[in-house]
Amino acid sequence: MKIFNTLTREKQEFVPIEPGKVKIYACGPTVYNYIHIGNARPLCVFDVLRRYFEYKGYDVTFVQNFTDIDDKIIKRANEEGKTYEEISEKYIKEFWTDAEGLNFKPATIHPKATENIDKIIEIVSGLIESGNAYEVDGDVYFSTKTFPEYGKLSHQPLEDLEAGARIMVGDIKRDPMDFALWKSAKPGEPYWDSPWGKGRPGWHIECSAMNIRYLGESIDIHCGGLDLIFPHHENEIAQSECFTGKPFANYWMHNGYINVDNVKMSKSLGNFFTVRDVAEKYGYEPIRYLLISSSYRSPINYSADIIEQCKSALTRLYNCRDNIDFELKNAPDGELNAAVKEKLDLRQKQFDDALDDDLNTADGIAAVFDLVRDINTLVLGKGESRQTVKYAADLFDTLTGVLGIVYNRKEETSDADIDALIEQRTQARKDKNWAEADRIRDELKDMGIVLEDTPQGVKWHRA
Repeated sequence: MKIFNTLTREKQEFVPIEPGKVKIYACGPTVYNYIHIGNARPLCVFDVLRRYFEYKGYDVTFVQNFTDIDDKIIKRANEEGKTYEEISEKYIKEFWTDAEGLNFKPATIHPKATENIDKIIEIVSGLIESGNAYEVDGDVYFSTKTFPEYGKLSHQPLEDLEAGARIMVGDIKRDPMDFALWKSAKPGEPYWDSPWGKGRPGWHIECSAMNIRYLGESIDIHCGGLDLIFPHHENEIAQSECFTGKPFANYWMHNGYINVDNVKMSKSLGNFFTVRDVAEKYGYEPIRYLLISSSYRSPINYSADIIEQCKSALTRLYNCRDNIDFELKNAPDGELNAAVKEKLDLRQKQFDDALDDDLNTADGIAAVFDLVRDINTLVLGKGESRQTVKYAADLFDTLTGVLGIVYNRKEETSDADIDALIEQRTQARKDKNWAEADRIRDELKDMGIVLEDTPQGVKWHRA
């Protein structure tokens, strides 16, 4: 597999630190509000990355954090007259509602910043001892000039970064590019005791602490949104590598922005949508489909028309899978058709080749639709053996499972009650009781069941 590494700005062959194992860290949400569709993109994209490595046989440890102490959380808590814990726990719960709706596979570990204060203090203390950080009146700052490679992820030399920075009036930093590792507590703010007094961690340090604690001093892949390259990930590298003396992450993957009607999504422009807002209108699965339908590094456009196209594409996939189920009911026992298997296997190779090329989910989806076409022309309605139909079903489920789509199939597709109603309608038609047959058809329609009369029998699927 080749991955575009932001650090080197080129596609590189993926070589894990430990053979057969992959350690991935994905920056998670700051839990002060519902997640928006921009947050959902890395959630879905890097869920596919994790699933693909598992599909290829790797033992994956996937860590995604919750930032549960932050200026925004404190502000929200003060506005609502609640504690920061009440706000963060509320929105962690809301996160899981949306994450489950999007079919996000829970990470191996979902640590919280507040669960790792001890590790944060350990790292900050070590950075002070090594001369990479300094304390001023209870605040601790990282000194960027002590890390000569600062800027290597964003590919900007420190001098250029400094040109865009300035020291604010009253700023106590030694240099405008220095950043906070620990903040002294203001009156009324939550705090933890530390060697520098009462305070709380800066934003950047928490991810280094959780990486080192749960994955080790060097990891395989660190991922997140494009907006995190600078300063968040740049600062993570600096503080982590100064603390450990080792490379922090071998591969850095960053997903592109979301545009809304071809304009970059922004609260200030009023084109800002939460996942919950969109899901209430269109459902969760079309959102996931949209977010993985293009190269993860490219901008992606959200609009009502595009989300409707995603719904239509998913309907085609669901119809194929329902037709496979119908075929399985009537398929005879027999040998697996080797010729059909060979052609279907080509689609699996096509899928693997796509995702091996920097997680090209767009071409991966194309391979799935090519598989659907082959199933429709080679398997369905051809009198193939149960073993052949089952092979097609399993391959379909495997590939869509890697992408995390077609996950709302109802277990009751073979519900005895529905089958009984269809049998009653069939008998009514044999008896030429057309009124009763139409009544049953309408009843099934009201239940969301669409019937299709074929020479092989009655097919049905959910609308």
